[in-house]
Amino acid sequence: MENKKRNFAFQPDNYRWLLIGLAINIIGFLCMIGGATEDPNKFDADALFSPIRITLAPFLIVSGYVVIIYAIMRKPRSTDESN
Repeated sequence: MENKKRNFAFQPDNYRWLLIGLAINIIGFLCMIGGATEDPNKFDADALFSPIRITLAPFLIVSGYVVIIYAIMRKPRSTDESN
């Protein structure tokens, strides 16, 4: 019986990068949450249009998706076992 090694597309490094990208996405979405006031008649533009909510959060979300795409497209390292 021939000993065949299964070659999976995802290696532990791919899962690590995938989890890092997911964590970046979650941080970005958490930065976007908020800005509500308890009084519906009051409009707080500073809380709603804060630089974190408008600039940092979308940047984190997009960069998280880039890391996730990298994790999916990354090829596993080839090991030369035919020696």
